[in-house]
Amino acid sequence: MEEVVIVDAARSAVGKKNGALGLVHPTDVLGQILMQLLERNKLDSALVDQVIGGCINKLGAQGMNVTRTAWLSHGGAQSTPCITIDSQCGSSQEAVALATSTIRAGMADVVVACGVENMTRLPIGSDSVDLKKEMGKPVSRSYFAQHEFTSQFEGAERMAEKYQVTRGDTDAFGLESQVRARCAIDEGRFTSQIIPLEVPVFDDAGKRTDETVNFDQDEVPRETSLEALAGLKPVAREDGVHTAGTSSQIADGGAAVLIMSASKAEELGLKPLVKVLDAALVGCDPVVMLEGPIPATEKVLDHTGLKIDDIDVFEVNEAFASVVLGWAKTVGADMSKVNPNGGAIALGHPLGATGCFLTTKAVHELQRTKGKYGLIAMCCGGGLGTGTLIQRVE
Repeated sequence: MEEVVIVDAARSAVGKKNGALGLVHPTDVLGQILMQLLERNKLDSALVDQVIGGCINKLGAQGMNVTRTAWLSHGGAQSTPCITIDSQCGSSQEAVALATSTIRAGMADVVVACGVENMTRLPIGSDSVDLKKEMGKPVSRSYFAQHEFTSQFEGAERMAEKYQVTRGDTDAFGLESQVRARCAIDEGRFTSQIIPLEVPVFDDAGKRTDETVNFDQDEVPRETSLEALAGLKPVAREDGVHTAGTSSQIADGGAAVLIMSASKAEELGLKPLVKVLDAALVGCDPVVMLEGPIPATEKVLDHTGLKIDDIDVFEVNEAFASVVLGWAKTVGADMSKVNPNGGAIALGHPLGATGCFLTTKAVHELQRTKGKYGLIAMCCGGGLGTGTLIQRVE
């Protein structure tokens, strides 16, 4: 079986809601990332066998196979096929898994996994809320006969109840995410992973001007304190434990991961950063919804024979604080290793792009710290979970 390696991983800086990327077309965000990723590895786009992209709201500016459009819009080879997949928030992490399995099966040598999401233009639920009546709804009566239908906000509160996570716990976790992210930015830890984008400037009326700027700095995190967080109102229930300060930030951005067979990387003279040891996509209770990182973590550890204490860096998506805290209580992870540079509460969660964002962060953190193993895990809408296990190449 062919060994699979990640040669490079990169992301855009994170754009806040209505920030520098808010009115930029998502294909121009992703297209620039893809081409610059190849350029910095001196790789002709015609050598890429496939591009697999993640995106949740595939309509409007993100419709018509946004991955293929981004590739072609910025000079990618016409012969390279591109697809866009949807496993909700884990979409681009599952793109990494599909790229890995395709290469392991001998069906490709070079695959780019990627993701993009513009939440300013297309907020969460754009593909299912406030649609024309004749378009129908995403679930039928048959679903309600089988399961209670809950929101992710309610799922987060049920996670908190099940895993005994308090308001004090979530506030403390939210603050730590902000502190770690600010430290990472101030120390320049993200410099190697951020691809600068040339983005147009828009006037106050939202009209594009002829001026462009270089966008290479995260527009988050936020300055806060425990006192400030304690004063925020819950978002789902009056007695809930999650607020805007302990839930993931709305964000715009894209990311991409260059994946190859080890033999192809050697042939091209490219030094791998990490090996992909295992990947998993799991199903879980669709009502609680957000427990997926737990079985995903257990599955990849079981497959590889590794223990939780063997992992040096964890990137677990901070969709809500209780997701990470419930996961950590169950799997026994050392919290000092979890999201060491902050997570989505501080840095944002650009939905379909986040899987590749987290993969990028884990890859570069292993390089920085000389750690051996990294584990990425995400919860996904509808009761799914994704997991990836990587090993640094020395």
